[in-house]
Amino acid sequence: MRTLALTIAPPRSRATARTAFSVACALVGAGLVALLAQVRIPLPFTPVPITGQTLGVLLVGAAYGPGLGAGTLGLYLAMAVVGLPVLAPNPDGSHDTGWAVLGAGAFTGGYLWGFVVASGLVGWLAKRGWDRSFRSAIGAMFLGEVALYALGLPWLHRALDLAGLEPTIESTLAAGLYPFVIGDTLKLLAAAAMLPGAWRLVDRLRPLGG
Repeated sequence: MRTLALTIAPPRSRATARTAFSVACALVGAGLVALLAQVRIPLPFTPVPITGQTLGVLLVGAAYGPGLGAGTLGLYLAMAVVGLPVLAPNPDGSHDTGWAVLGAGAFTGGYLWGFVVASGLVGWLAKRGWDRSFRSAIGAMFLGEVALYALGLPWLHRALDLAGLEPTIESTLAAGLYPFVIGDTLKLLAAAAMLPGAWRLVDRLRPLGG
């Protein structure tokens, strides 16, 4: 099966146009995640804020597929490393940049790496048709969230330990999982609802384009 992006991409016979389309998709997708990152709600009891990034990660993965989806999130991380203000802002409005944002001591470093894995996984499932119905899309988005936290939580635990906070499993979950369940569920449902609707639109317009 094809993903949304591959469905509307130029054919393989037009290699230059197809490559340009993929680059444009990566830039747009990274820009979308960067824009959603600016939606930031700080929590006083954890160094991990609530942001809108996860919604973008899920949508990019489902729409682009595993390769382009993971590559787009890799581009997003590269943009942060080279100094662009694409991550969620700090309380003073500044943005963390450089390799340190992905280092072992970065509280959100595991979540950022998890974006790449989650997008790739959701894209892999979407390529197998999981994004065609609301029910199966929920499953794909949920598994993407699981992958994200599977990296984010152990990384956060280690970062808290490096900071001398002596975390327990419970305190790590309280800092990195529990506060985000409701918000991530809403983002998951929103992403799952958008994909089948986008497919219906594409299927309706495709005959018009021949």
